[in-house]
Amino acid sequence: MVRLELATVLLAVAAAVNAVQVDTPEVLPGAYIVEYENDQDTNAFVRKFGGRASLRKDLRFKLFKGASIQFKDTKNAEEMAAKVAKLPTIKRIFPVRRYPIPQHDVLSTGDDAAALVKRQLGGNVTNSFSPHLMTQVNKFKEAGITGKGIKIAVIDTGCLVSYGADLVGDAFNGANQPRPDNDPVDNCNGHGTHVAGIIAAQSNNPYGIVGAAEGVQLGAYRVFGCQGDVGNDLLIAAYNMAYEAGSDIITASIGGASGWSEDPWAAVVSRIVENGVPCVVSAGNDGAAGVFYASTAANGKQVTAIASVDNVITPALLANATYQIDSKSEFFGFTGGDPQSWNSVSLPLWTVNYNTTDEAHGCDPYPASTPNLSGYIVLIRRGSCTFVQKVENAVAKGARYVIFYNNVPGTLSVTARVPGLSAVATIPSGTGELWVKALESGKRVLVNMANPSTAPKFLANFDNPTSGGYLSSFTSWGPTFEVESKPQFSTPGGYILSTYPRLLGSYGVLSGTSMACPLAAAIYALVMNVRGTKDPKTIENLLSSTAKPNLFRRDGVSSPYLAPVPQQGAGLVQAWDAAKATTLLSTSGLSFNDTDHFNPVQTFTVSNTGSSSVTYSLSNVGAATAYTYSSPGALTPASLPSVELTGNFASLAFTPSTFTLGAGQRRIVTVKATAPTGLDVKRLPVYSGYIAINGSDSSALSLPYLGVAGSLHSVVVLNSDNTLLARARDSTNSPVAANLTFTLPPPGQSNITAVRNRADMPKLVVTLAMGSAMIRVDVVPLTNCSTAAQNAKVVFGTRTLGQPEEFPSWYNPRGTLQYAWDGRLADGSYVPAGRYKLTVRALRIFGDESKSEEYDVTETVPFRIRYLTEGKTQKRKRFVKGERALWTVGVERRQTPEQCEADERTLKQ
Repeated sequence: MVRLELATVLLAVAAAVNAVQVDTPEVLPGAYIVEYENDQDTNAFVRKFGGRASLRKDLRFKLFKGASIQFKDTKNAEEMAAKVAKLPTIKRIFPVRRYPIPQHDVLSTGDDAAALVKRQLGGNVTNSFSPHLMTQVNKFKEAGITGKGIKIAVIDTGCLVSYGADLVGDAFNGANQPRPDNDPVDNCNGHGTHVAGIIAAQSNNPYGIVGAAEGVQLGAYRVFGCQGDVGNDLLIAAYNMAYEAGSDIITASIGGASGWSEDPWAAVVSRIVENGVPCVVSAGNDGAAGVFYASTAANGKQVTAIASVDNVITPALLANATYQIDSKSEFFGFTGGDPQSWNSVSLPLWTVNYNTTDEAHGCDPYPASTPNLSGYIVLIRRGSCTFVQKVENAVAKGARYVIFYNNVPGTLSVTARVPGLSAVATIPSGTGELWVKALESGKRVLVNMANPSTAPKFLANFDNPTSGGYLSSFTSWGPTFEVESKPQFSTPGGYILSTYPRLLGSYGVLSGTSMACPLAAAIYALVMNVRGTKDPKTIENLLSSTAKPNLFRRDGVSSPYLAPVPQQGAGLVQAWDAAKATTLLSTSGLSFNDTDHFNPVQTFTVSNTGSSSVTYSLSNVGAATAYTYSSPGALTPASLPSVELTGNFASLAFTPSTFTLGAGQRRIVTVKATAPTGLDVKRLPVYSGYIAINGSDSSALSLPYLGVAGSLHSVVVLNSDNTLLARARDSTNSPVAANLTFTLPPPGQSNITAVRNRADMPKLVVTLAMGSAMIRVDVVPLTNCSTAAQNAKVVFGTRTLGQPEEFPSWYNPRGTLQYAWDGRLADGSYVPAGRYKLTVRALRIFGDESKSEEYDVTETVPFRIRYLTEGKTQKRKRFVKGERALWTVGVERRQTPEQCEADERTLKQ
């Protein structure tokens, strides 16, 4: 069946030209991706529209036959797309969605001042790179294995490579015309260069950075300009170009909220994996969003989603400056912030108190006894309240310069644009505590700052006992809404030192799953070298079974239980163990699904590829339970997953639980699961754990599993309280009163600025508490004043004129949709002036879209609409040329006015 996927994406949509701009990913108005049933000439296909559409990108590849097109009349695009979807030559059509430049935290950047580095470190520049030690990559280097002969394609902001293409150009921002060329160099963002360095940086640099697989052939497909976002049509093109160029591995640190493996981009990536090329994608940086927040395209079937753990070492590239205590001068390092007018600033320090453990240091207004701080640099400890709040309190007493000392290892770049502040910087905790101790003893501390942009840099490495080796707080949690296990496993992504564009400093310390993903890609290459296979499933299974699960840790405190599988997957990759393993499992994980779809009996295969017999014993190791909701009556998932540290684990029975395999033999193992008891199913707990497989040859493998205790189908997906009608111009989304009259632009003219400025359109705000595979919105007439109302259809018991354009919306993540409506329906017609309400239906998870009872339903308050009408003395073509027109309020032509409600006559006024 052809499905017309004309969805507006929650959390991220500008639904059409007249839509309200919200968070990414958004829909590009009038742009659609078309997949053909069979190959056809794209230029001929576009010509069929008679000039009403242009070609965005020809997408005819081996694994995908289609094109992305741009309808010139964006207001009629929905109607035209609906007609295209019905053509027998079209498999499906879906909107172009725009994804942002990958998220990452820039902690510090530095130049290649090698002489200063060697002086500061005493010449001790080491090749013992901590992310490599954490993942056993160092063992490949000791064995001389570098990934030679393997081609890795990086889809990102660009970098220096041996093959690839720039699909967009520097000026591309996601909405304008791409300017492709053959050079995917990254001069203006840095993300792609940092990613490339993690994979293949050569070791001849002053900071001892070395790529995990420096022998690979690196390819790059640049899909971002210097800023902005990219459409999924270009992402689909980049993936297919990388595949057809013979790439052995494709990696991308790009994504957006989804939770559905049916997402079009994810489905295309899955297709590439099915055809033999592993695709690793960042799991996402939305750890604070809670469980069920899998990102696309990482949530695709067979796509390997990579979570992040923090580096055990916190590297920092610090600008060099000096300080004096009792006239003794010493060097120190700092990271500049925003603003950063530090050049030649030399002032004494002042601090509000001497408590170096005070989390609220500087959070309260300073006492009346505070001196005029314009002649000081104010020293503040990083802590509980925001940087801006701390700075505002200092500036209120005259401060112009602020230095924060960190409460964790390393430094970070702080932004605090407060009026009156000239510069802000961050220093390591040890330096700050030293200065505070000196001030407390009555000594004067004089700080001589330097311009962080021009000051020499040096590398400082700090032990990271707080979070090193544990899951990064930012890493996104799975599973998908259909309980597919995500992520698969993790690598270091927090506090990673790598290369950076020369224009931006040459080297940088960044954090994000963006940094974890390329390390995983490099590890794939190393394992390919050793094992002689490029099969995606084999390598994923090897890396999963040999990964090291870690304990759950939050706020620096470890629990006695393993972190949940939807947070860490199989655990931290142990690459050498994977490459040398002689026991193979047939899968990388199991999902028992939820209570309604419980699949308690599953099988997997254990194979002994070694040269001698091995006896295996199986056992169950439970992990901490992640609750979706913080309390039984909660509607919205907990912003930080509520992790239950109890022993209420699932019970697993294995047949057989102990067995011996000779060399070359394999055995099918049956697993029968019993869901855990004692869990609060109203809070929708996601339970998980690991099947431990211990061999007599000292092998120790594990197989992650998860399930949901409770019914996903019974979960309310539509947040009715926050689904409402507001004014399009109101960024606060305040609900309007009942029976408010909105004045809409003339039909088809909502994209004319002068008209829009006079109009007052309604805005539908739909908030999903959980993901919904389909949102349906019906325009319900509340009078019979028009022929359209009299001929209204009945759908699910509701009289409806149809749905607003861009509805229904398919495969929506949880979050908020905002849509400004100009009266246009999905079939291209406009509703007449009159009185209406909107009925909103959100399909529940695992729901049947053909049954009314499968939806959560709410409706807006009644409202009236009327249209602006051009004055009789003004021709429209003169207005379009820029001349001012006279506009009046038009009313519908009523066939039977006596049938209309009395209050509807106000529309004539």
